Amino acid sequence: MAKVLALFIIVPVVEIVLLMELGQQIGTWATLAVIISTGGLGAYLARSQGLAVLRQMRVEMAEGRLPSVLLVDSVIIILAAAVLLTPGILTDAIGFLCLIPAIRRSLKGIFWRRLKQVVKKSQVQVSINL
Repeated sequence: MAKVLALFIIVPVVEIVLLMELGQQIGTWATLAVIISTGGLGAYLARSQGLAVLRQMRVEMAEGRLPSVLLVDSVIIILAAAVLLTPGILTDAIGFLCLIPAIRRSLKGIFWRRLKQVVKKSQVQVSINL
């Protein structure tokens, strides 16, 4: 819980400092244009990638496969869209990185390794009802 609280305090402070520095370097209106354009571009990219993942999920389900890897992809894309719509430089960088397929593959690998560790420690039980 302390990590989450620190995240909610540290990230906004870093964002404010970065936006103030950017504003001093390129000006207020240019900074606002950067914020608006990255939000719009991020929303467009997240939407297009999200729809592509949704199409892939439909194909896998039609073929009788569980699209578990694609579900993790879609969660990462949704998180990327959320941080891209949040005004800021750091959050935009994180959001755009999450939309790069190679980075998303790495994040999925980290997720699956962490999930395996949690299941091995019996911290989470997995059951499948067919």
